[in-house]
Amino acid sequence: NASRAQLIDRIYYSPRYYDDKYEYRHVIVPKALLKFLPTDMRDTSRKNTIIPRLLADEEWRNFGIQQSLGWDHYMVHAPEPHVFMFRREKFYQEKKQAEEEGTEFREPAAVAE
Repeated sequence: NASRAQLIDRIYYSPRYYDDKYEYRHVIVPKALLKFLPTDMRDTSRKNTIIPRLLADEEWRNFGIQQSLGWDHYMVHAPEPHVFMFRREKFYQEKKQAEEEGTEFREPAAVAE
C-alpha cells in the first residue's frame, strides 16, 4: 500500500484550458487518496462512499492538491469523485502582480490565427 505522500506524488494536473472569462484545469487524484478527504464527505453506512461537495481552498490544499493562488473548486461530478474541477479568472496572476506593483493591467491583444 502506498503512503499518503506517495499518493500525493501521483496526482495528475491537467494542462490549463480557457474560455473568454476563466482558465480551467482538472485534477485527478488516485482513488486511494480519497480516504483522506474531510470526514463529512464519507458515508460510513455505505462503505465510505464519497459524498461529493465543493472544497474550500484550505480543504483541497490540506488534502494534497497543490496549485498557485486564485483557483476555485467550482464543480463536482458525482460518478467521478476523484476528479476535481478548478477555475480562476483569466490573467489572475498578472492582475495580482499589477495590483501589487500599483500599475494597470492590460489584457494582451488577441493573436490572429
